Amino acid sequence: MIIVTGVLDDKFELTPKQKSVGILLASLIIYFVADIRIDSFTLPFIGYIQLGWLSFPVTIFWIFGITNAINLIDGLDGLAAGISLIGLITIGIIGYFFLHASTVYIPVVIFCLVASIIGFFPYNFYPAKIYLGDTGALFLGFMMAVLSLQGLKNVTFVSSISLLIVMGVPVTDTFFAIIRRKANRVSFSTADKKHLHHRLISLGFTHKGAVLTIYAMALMFSFTAMVMNYTGRIGTIVLIIAMLFAAILLFELIGLINEKHQFILKTLRFLGNKEYRTQVKQKYLKKWNRHIDE
Repeated sequence: MIIVTGVLDDKFELTPKQKSVGILLASLIIYFVADIRIDSFTLPFIGYIQLGWLSFPVTIFWIFGITNAINLIDGLDGLAAGISLIGLITIGIIGYFFLHASTVYIPVVIFCLVASIIGFFPYNFYPAKIYLGDTGALFLGFMMAVLSLQGLKNVTFVSSISLLIVMGVPVTDTFFAIIRRKANRVSFSTADKKHLHHRLISLGFTHKGAVLTIYAMALMFSFTAMVMNYTGRIGTIVLIIAMLFAAILLFELIGLINEKHQFILKTLRFLGNKEYRTQVKQKYLKKWNRHIDE
């Protein structure tokens, strides 16, 4: 179903709604026919949580979201293939070393997929001779979602969060795209030129430089995901907070987050720049005076 959707999109340029229907149907097949779903997980300080009826929306949301995230990031030669390669290798390692023998078949399937991407990758990297198209991007996103989803079943907090963090680059890029479109009051399906790779190109990065930079970010997320499995509960939480802080700061620096909402960068400038601190104080003093006058 996902390949049929991709082929139709490549040939006839489906509308976002039509493409979403295809992804949704594929997700429903995974849930009801393949019986792959998130039934439960463990949270720190809370314990074991059984999802019950929430298993359905959580599972569908995961597959739909990850599939779309990989498709959205496929904007430069070799980008989606490279991100998928890094993510799949990491998921395979986590599945083999940390999810134990009950899920050994997951890394086996993953590394078969990895081998096929490695063979394809030299022809897809800049300058590309062969392109993924929507068929390839949707398939890779869908496979990453399903394989990681299978690894998420009945696992501990560390393993479940680490598998989520592996998807850090496409997930955060998609998240900020949704926030950006909501702030601008435009449809979520409206395309723009403010995705992560677009921002890097606008900052003067070459095509290859932008792709390699995003690879480095993906490797950072993947390394964090694997290290988390060696740390304790508190260490994991501290590591997640530090990683989120660094990631958001980076996105603010490259302009992926609108200047109006650059909280971390503004806070750092306020603490370290006396002139900026004075400007902020004067700005809020004027607002306060206007409020008093009214």
